[in-house]
Amino acid sequence: MSTPSELALEVDGLSVSYGDVQALRDCTFSLEPGRVTGLIGMNGSGKSTLFKSIMGVVTPQQGRIRVEGADAGVARRAQQVAYVPQSEDVDWDFPLSVGDVVMMGRYGHMGPTRRARAADRAAVAHALERVDLTDLADRQIGRLSGGQRKRAFVARGIAQEASLMLLDEPFAGVDKRSEGTIITLLRELAAEGRTVLVSTHDLHALPTLADQAILLLRTVLYQGDVEGALEPRNLTRAFGLDLTGDADSGGAA
Repeated sequence: MSTPSELALEVDGLSVSYGDVQALRDCTFSLEPGRVTGLIGMNGSGKSTLFKSIMGVVTPQQGRIRVEGADAGVARRAQQVAYVPQSEDVDWDFPLSVGDVVMMGRYGHMGPTRRARAADRAAVAHALERVDLTDLADRQIGRLSGGQRKRAFVARGIAQEASLMLLDEPFAGVDKRSEGTIITLLRELAAEGRTVLVSTHDLHALPTLADQAILLLRTVLYQGDVEGALEPRNLTRAFGLDLTGDADSGGAA
């Protein structure tokens, strides 16, 4: 068991409501560095709310979030947390190039004028190379395929040099080849010591993607190895479905 100072992310007693609707209730878990964790749950289970709470977009009614022992707000200001949103949360018509999007990851490292230095340009070039988008750096972000768009936002997190990366449904609308590319990249980032929390409906890919899994239904139902998460009794609790047949039945959403 890791000591608190060794934990990459601690979520303790987190509760979030939107009016009369409770999105999260007493949500508690912790993540160790250098691992990929799959966040599994049906639509409306609170996955996006959890990410938005970590990013400071929504304010919890109770609970606390700490990143590497520091308050989440402090960690965000220190550029320790990167976020890859769902596709529908992005304005793909905005006139930004792929390189512009990735350079956004460097803003916290720049001064108030946000003028890119040689180190910033080098970090962006390296990140684009990691996701195999160097040749598309000048293309408008909305003209990319679904998989390329996701890789561009992963590149933004790489350029940011964030130690914690949050990915909200990165495989939605992505072909299998791009999904495999993204999974390989996330595994490489974890091997380098980064912590990755990724929500996904793709149960079939979970053993390849993740070291462990969290099942969420407004609170944490299970945290542990992937094999245990895919047990029918646990999936039934998370999805409210009869999955006593094939547990890897793909997107049980």
